Parts: sequence; structure tokens; C-alpha cells
Amino acid sequence: MLIGVIADDFTGASDIANTLAKGLHPEGGLRTAQFVSVPDGAAPANVDAGVISLKSRTAPIAEAVADSVSAFRWLQAQGCRQFIFKYCSTFDSTKEGNIGPVAEALADELRADKVVFCPAFPTTGRTVYQGHLFVGDKPLNESGLENHPLTPMTDADIRRWLGHQTNEAVGHVPHAAVAKGASAIRQAMARIDARFVIADAIDDADLITLGEALSDATLITGGSGIALGLPRNFLKSVSSKQQLPGAEACQGAEAILAGSCSGATRGQIDFHAADHPTLAIDVPGVMAGTVTAETLVKFYRAHVGSAPLAYSSGTPDEVKALQLKFGREEVAAKLDALFSETAAMLVDLGFRRIVVAGGETSGAVAQAISQTLSAPAMNVGREIDPGVPVLTLGNDRKVALALKSGNFGAPEFFVKALRLMEGSQ
Repeated sequence: MLIGVIADDFTGASDIANTLAKGLHPEGGLRTAQFVSVPDGAAPANVDAGVISLKSRTAPIAEAVADSVSAFRWLQAQGCRQFIFKYCSTFDSTKEGNIGPVAEALADELRADKVVFCPAFPTTGRTVYQGHLFVGDKPLNESGLENHPLTPMTDADIRRWLGHQTNEAVGHVPHAAVAKGASAIRQAMARIDARFVIADAIDDADLITLGEALSDATLITGGSGIALGLPRNFLKSVSSKQQLPGAEACQGAEAILAGSCSGATRGQIDFHAADHPTLAIDVPGVMAGTVTAETLVKFYRAHVGSAPLAYSSGTPDEVKALQLKFGREEVAAKLDALFSETAAMLVDLGFRRIVVAGGETSGAVAQAISQTLSAPAMNVGREIDPGVPVLTLGNDRKVALALKSGNFGAPEFFVKALRLMEGSQ
């Protein structure tokens, strides 16, 4: 294995797996596998890039560090030469978040003296300029992410935000240096007296240049975009005779589960509801135990063939009201358990195409399905929309998954995903 990725949530893991697998080089990308957890045994011999999916984005610092180091050590044992700590392209965390502590721990493991941070993903509008993170033409803290129910981002200055989470000095490689090429980036980094370095990137060309500049870096951190330029550094080491199977087409019953409260997901739900059956999950009922996995499964079974969607999404004000009434952690835990149990039941009932929206929800669903099928690895298939591929797992009972970050995807994403899963255009 050449590249090892530690991803702090499941949608982010499939996002960067997609980036590494498709590549931008004429010869393509790397043979990539996404793992639902840290495997017990060795990786398949023909895997060039391994992505470990963690559910650590909102975990306590000690837990996130322990899980990340465990994933790193397994990847290191597989022979990886370069490691990526993948977090969200909107740097989802709080002042007390774990991005800084996890990066510190991984840097200590590798004895890395300079570590780049670059959450940019220009294809979806996330850019870094002058050390500040933008979503489209808005600073991060004016983009709606300041209202995120779990990780409200109230400052667009990534240098300052990271500074809250670490004792390490935080430097900056400005876009003026990035635009001059890989050599200029290396020179700028050499002049910086800081272990952690925020790198600007406003388009894919910048990310490819960063990839060239970081060809010898043992540890890189960022969103999936930071991986755009990395496969080409390793392609000469990859045998073209070996192929890793991609995701296969799956026929069968379908279900859509949405737990994201992002504006994009709410818009996708509204678009879908115009022509398809939907079920708004009654969160107080979930907390009281009157709305259960059986409730959702009954809805899905009644609407097989019609792309049924059940969702717990709400506006920022609605989410805040529920959190104040029941507790933020309690609501999140109950909904994760609901989606997890529902997914396991659906797979046992023969559902074979499952679309999920939201990072926390995706983690709960993917883990449940992996355990149900005893299948820890997912194959990476066709890209549905930027950052979201079709994934398949299982052998005798093969299941297709799409794990969508809340803010990703076109309005018609749900139906498009289901069609690609069954091999339709």
C-alpha cells in the first residue's frame, strides 16, 4: 500500500477514496479501498490506497486521537509511504475540537516537522485564501456553517481556529507562493518557523501544485481536494496489470435515509418530495420510543420501487429547539441508533440500494450494514456528484451505498444515485 488515509467521518472517507481512485492523471488514479473500520488482518495485496473510515469528527479528543493513531498504525503496517488526515472541507470542529490534537498525535508518530493543512475543495466551492476558508463567495462563518448543530464554525480564519486547538505554532503559505509552483511552495515552507502550515488553494490547479510540492511529505491534512495531485506521484510504482474491482451494479429494493440538516440536503428533500413518498421523522417520538426502526421499515416496505425517503432534517431553529429540550448528545445518539437499526433490518429484508445523507448518519448506517454483512471493505465505483461515489460491499448479499455529505450533491441527487447503483445512466 502506498497512501494511507485516516478520515474522521464516513462521507469524507468515500469523498477522498473517490478522489484517489479516479485521479486527474491521464493514466488514472490509484486502486483504492475504503474500510468501514480498522481491519483485523492485512489489506488485499493489490490495494494502492487504503481509506479508514472513522466516526471521530465530534468524538472527545482522547477518543478521536486513540482511534486515529490505531488507524495510522494499521496503515503503517501495510507499508504506506504517505499518510493523509482527512477532515471536512469546511473544517468542521469547534474551538475545543479534535483536528489539532489528532494532527499533533499523527505528526508525533511520524516525527513530522512540517504538516500542511488545506481543507479546500474548489469543485464544491470551498477555497482557502489568505488563510481564510470560503464557501462560494462567503466567508465560512457567513455561509450557514455558523449554524451547524454539532460543529458551528464562527470564524473563517483557519489559522486562528486551529490555534485554539493546538499548542503548535501555525504558519501560512500564501496564494502568491502557491501560484509560482512547487519549488516556491517548498521554499515558503522552509522559511516558516511553525510545525503546522495553512496552505492557500483557490482552484484545482493549486491543489495539483501542492500535491507535487508535498511528494515527499509523510503527513498531509485536508479535505479530499488535497489528494488531487497525489496519485501521480506514485503511478510509476503501480503495476497496470493488477486491477481492483470497482463497485458493481445492484438490483433490488431501495431506501433513502437523511439525517443532515444542511441547506443543500433540505433542498434535496424538498425536490424529492415533489414526486416521491417521504416520511418526516418525529424526533420527539423517537426520544419517547414511539417512533422506532420498525416504523421506518414499514414505510420503506410500503413504497418499494418509488424511491422512499425518511428524514430527520430540520431548520437551524428547529434543531436548536430539539437540542434544548432533549440534549444535543441525546438526540444525536437516538437518531444514530434509529438509522443504524433501520439499515440493518432493511439489508436483512433484501434491500440492496441505500442512499444516506449526513456524515453522522452515514457512519451509523455503514457500520450497521458492514456488521450485518460481515464485510469491512467497500469498493469504489462511479462518481454520482462531485465527492460522492457509488460504494458496494458484501459478497453473497451485495449492497450498494451512497454516503453523501450534507452539503454535497445536485437537487436531484437521490434519484440519480439510485439509478447509478442499478447500472442505469
